[in-house]
Amino acid sequence: MRMYEEDGSAARGLWVEEPARRYRMPDPVRGSAVRALLVVAVTLTEATITFFLAVTGSWLALPLVLIGIAGTVVATWAVLDVWITRQMWSQRHGVLSEPSSAAGPRRR
Repeated sequence: MRMYEEDGSAARGLWVEEPARRYRMPDPVRGSAVRALLVVAVTLTEATITFFLAVTGSWLALPLVLIGIAGTVVATWAVLDVWITRQMWSQRHGVLSEPSSAAGPRRR
């Protein structure tokens, strides 16, 4: 496949790029979201294992319940970290310093 047609115009590529429907998350927010997702996944897996150990009457159920409580606290903190990081990034980079249409007239 040639890059250009005979008349010099660019040939149509294999795909047509379309604009994204949603913008990509900023790097710090995406990083905290990935961390939160991993922590929540590990906590839910641990809770499932704890449930099955409790049903079978294993002695490991009690230590895993205590670890599950700590995991729940950490998972809650990780999700809050996503929200806090998103708000912080918006305040530092996303706010335009222009008066809105709802602002009153400027005083002299």
